[in-house]
Amino acid sequence: MTMKHTLVALVEDKPGVLTRMASLFRRRGFNIESIVVGRSEVPNLSRMTIVLSGSTPMVEQLRKQLDKIIDVVKVFDITAEDTVARELALIKVGATSSNRSEIIQIVDIFRANIVDVAPDSVTVEVTGDEEKIDSLLNLLRGFGIKEMTRTGRIAMARGGRRLPAAKQSSKAEGKRQKA
Repeated sequence: MTMKHTLVALVEDKPGVLTRMASLFRRRGFNIESIVVGRSEVPNLSRMTIVLSGSTPMVEQLRKQLDKIIDVVKVFDITAEDTVARELALIKVGATSSNRSEIIQIVDIFRANIVDVAPDSVTVEVTGDEEKIDSLLNLLRGFGIKEMTRTGRIAMARGGRRLPAAKQSSKAEGKRQKA
């Protein structure tokens, strides 16, 4: 059965890591729905959050292959975990003097922010889960969406569970010595 999976990868902060990982996805026939990369709490390590669809056995096989890439410290499938997940979207909506107050009311209901105002548009910033952003988009479509961008999902396990990044940082070095 195909379902959405969320993988979190801790990788060395070096050029080419993303290319090697994306190449593996391509070779295995996976489409990446979203990928977000940024610094982690450990110096010189980045955290990738990757969302893709596939069967659990296929995604597990992909996770194991990603784990073998030299600059990849560790890959976790957090799909079944209790997680905190968020996206960010910027939405430029057509606005006139007659509908601007209605747009502002909708934005307020979603606890979003207006970050730019122009004579013919407003730009809205919204943070939340995928469903919240989709709901806001559906309401704003009636006003005419001029432009939109979304970050994709970032996620981490809830509570005290922490990915073992600090002690893993020498893993890539060990992989290099074996190669």
